[in-house]
Amino acid sequence: MNSSSSSSKEKSSVVYDAVAISRLLPHRFPFLLVDRVISLERGPDAKNHVGTKCRALKNLTLNEPYFPGHFPHRPVMPGVLQIEAMAQASCLAVVDPKGHEVDVAIAGVNDARFRRPVVPGDQLIIDVEITRDRGQLMVIKCQCSVDGELASEAELIAKVFPKQSQ
Repeated sequence: MNSSSSSSKEKSSVVYDAVAISRLLPHRFPFLLVDRVISLERGPDAKNHVGTKCRALKNLTLNEPYFPGHFPHRPVMPGVLQIEAMAQASCLAVVDPKGHEVDVAIAGVNDARFRRPVVPGDQLIIDVEITRDRGQLMVIKCQCSVDGELASEAELIAKVFPKQSQ
């Protein structure tokens, strides 16, 4: 998931801030777990998402609503919320603000591993790469790190479907 690999892929100059993310994702506080997209690199084939990479970040403060209860004596970001942050970053890799509106849902989680605690004051860097695109199903390799150290990783299976009108 090295974002400095040399390739002929075109790097996007788009960086999503919190306002742009809130336009692309349906999540809202306290469940929006991506603060910013640092980089977005689309894959070589416009009709297929394979090779698309996204790097996002989540700044963690003691004010996060889960820290007081998980755990009061040693606040730790729950692993399930790290998976959700990976899923939200994955969604941002899949959606195209200029394309068809889609919803993305988690269909599966494989090989999840948690390597170190994620605590208040950490900046969680979320790297995702789409490794398979089967149309409605995508496989996404995800990693979270803090200060360059791997914190968690998982392979997500995502289901993509047309956005429901409200």
